[in-house]
Amino acid sequence: MKHALLLAAALMLAGAPVAADPRGEPQPARIAQTIPAARDVAFPGTVRLELDVTDLDQKIWTIRQSIPAPKAGRMSLHYAQWIPGNHAPRGPIYNYAGLKIVGGGRELAWTRDPGDVFTFHVDVPKGVKSLEVEAAFLTPIEAAQGPVMVTGEMLRLNWYVAPLYPAGYFIRNIPFDVSVRLPEGWDYATALETESREGSTVRFKTVSYETLVDSPLFAGKHMTKLDLDPGGRSRVTLNAMADEPEQLVMSEKAVGVLRELVRQADRLFGSRQFDHYDFLLSVSDRLSGAGIEHARSSDNGVSSGFFRDWDTGYISRDLLAHEYVHSWNGKYRRPADLWTPTLNTPMRNSLMWVYEGQTQYWGTVLAARAGFYTRQEALDVLAGVAALYGEGRPGRSWRPLLDTTNDPIIAARRSLPWGSWQRSEDYYSEGQLIWLDADTLIRDLSKGERSLDDFAAAFFGVDDGDWGQLTYTYKDVVATLNRVQPYDWDAFFKTRVETVAVNAPLEGLARGGYRLVFRPTPNAYFQATEARSRGANLTYSIGLAVDGNGKITAVNWGGPAFEAGLTTLSTVTAVNGEAFSPSRLREAVAATSAGAPVQLLLRTGEAFRTVTLAYAGGARYPHLERIEGTPAHLDDILAPRKD
Repeated sequence: MKHALLLAAALMLAGAPVAADPRGEPQPARIAQTIPAARDVAFPGTVRLELDVTDLDQKIWTIRQSIPAPKAGRMSLHYAQWIPGNHAPRGPIYNYAGLKIVGGGRELAWTRDPGDVFTFHVDVPKGVKSLEVEAAFLTPIEAAQGPVMVTGEMLRLNWYVAPLYPAGYFIRNIPFDVSVRLPEGWDYATALETESREGSTVRFKTVSYETLVDSPLFAGKHMTKLDLDPGGRSRVTLNAMADEPEQLVMSEKAVGVLRELVRQADRLFGSRQFDHYDFLLSVSDRLSGAGIEHARSSDNGVSSGFFRDWDTGYISRDLLAHEYVHSWNGKYRRPADLWTPTLNTPMRNSLMWVYEGQTQYWGTVLAARAGFYTRQEALDVLAGVAALYGEGRPGRSWRPLLDTTNDPIIAARRSLPWGSWQRSEDYYSEGQLIWLDADTLIRDLSKGERSLDDFAAAFFGVDDGDWGQLTYTYKDVVATLNRVQPYDWDAFFKTRVETVAVNAPLEGLARGGYRLVFRPTPNAYFQATEARSRGANLTYSIGLAVDGNGKITAVNWGGPAFEAGLTTLSTVTAVNGEAFSPSRLREAVAATSAGAPVQLLLRTGEAFRTVTLAYAGGARYPHLERIEGTPAHLDDILAPRKD
């Protein structure tokens, strides 16, 4: 009782009314609304931002800002929290340090909002017209601290990591003047337009804060730029940087494929939702990889060998196509509940199965149409997707696809103990299968007269040249599909998206003329993924995947390895009494079809144990097999479009 009365007295002194309680038990303190709501009005002034990113040793970025102060009194400043393209509150405020705010020549005290730690408050004295802000962004030095943004050869600058911006305004109404000092001799690329360059300092034309955060900058010691649409109606440029200059050498074949991507996208959508477009591509084993969409650019990061191994490398082949599609689907046409007026307004992800699921579909299709994949390679990719959801996602028995759209916020792309049961972010590739289902259904119902291409043109390819935002709802998606091909699309999606569905949505494959089968040898794409991981993926046999050292990286829920009690905490040290190697494990699994056992010696910490897996099905790898006598819709879908 005494403690409760003391707490109540303290809260009253602090100005927070407390409800009376006859028992003297604690009651919640009222949360004061201290942050002004965003209004769709012009901010009175222009924010100046100056960045120095020349520190290549400690990788510390120096930030200076001048923020107009419209009036005396309390002013609230946001640091970006909800990051577009991440679909989640991932603003790296933990690396924003050394904040100092000066007004009228003297340092002003600031406080962080206790209910919203991404917001700072400062009292502006009378007569002070602007706040001078100094801070630093401490970029991750190693991968364990977050995505590596700076190496000795290159850097990736997402502008939202640096500035504070005034609360109370839509970010499209806050002008920013921005300059950056780059390492000596480095080139740069961004969708922003350059105002001037003096030595290593680049100043850009004034843009809104919304456009600024949507226009990342790449800079590097080794960079090449390629016009992907010579003589075209708007500039489309590939800006690639690499650890070494030889990683930027492109064959004529690669150049032709990159240019064909632009042509095939034009034929699909019939419009361009940009006035110019910049592919930003890092080819590096040191800078973190990426794949983030923007209206007039995309942030793409791949491992070394992307161009060097063009004829043999399959991994990340569809990345550029996927992110390019997002200029139409996600950036221009955007789900209404995902669009927000500020970067500190919570996003809602309910239509990510359209935003990302259909983009995943078109990414694979355009990669095939442009030549990133051969037809067979694209079929092999789809075989892997079909197998994953046909057998590799038992979590489909309890969790509907719609609920996985919340996982950018829930799981935040962290490593999960039982990914096959938790099924994080399946709206990407299970969504891809659903849109294949829709495409082939339209083709069947219209007797080949119409397809999902018609939906893409009607829904995404509107207002040519507009690079603003046009929001949509679920009803808009259904209505447009019904204009393309009348059908009960509402029931179609409710069954596949909103309800628990034990069986994977593989009808589109069958309607497209193919079925999923398992064979004792892997296809070329599967082999390439194993080669990249240096391990063995035996998901569809013993329900286990390991890296090159035998460390278990995944156990399929309910599979033989799961039933034997295996987890990712263990390492396989021996197979049937012989030292572990990925090939030895694969051979042992293959031999089970003749009755041979799979006996594993496992090390977990300092303890060893031997388990024998209850499995006799031999090696099983996914393939697509043609269904004779049926229309080959899938072949038509993957074929390039002609003028």
